[in-house]
Amino acid sequence: MSKFAMFGKLTAHEGKREELAEMMLASSATLNDMEGCIYYILHAAEDDPNDLWITELWESQEFHAASLKNEKVLELIGRCRHLIAGGSAVKVRPLGGKGF
Repeated sequence: MSKFAMFGKLTAHEGKREELAEMMLASSATLNDMEGCIYYILHAAEDDPNDLWITELWESQEFHAASLKNEKVLELIGRCRHLIAGGSAVKVRPLGGKGF
């Protein structure tokens, strides 16, 4: 199996980015023990007050898919949904580098 990485973008409803970020960060402990998760980092965009970016690296695409079926992850998604105006994701194949 090869590693799986993704860049995600969440656009919060106007003025709701900080609330969304706080909810996501408060639940980030869910990923601490998530099998196959190497890192999951939340970023605030510098050029748009509504955007959050997520970088994530997993041992495999299968581990990532399994995380989306996790009860705690599904609960978090449900609690955050009303704050999210839109989103997108770019799947990438990591090649190497520092920290890999």
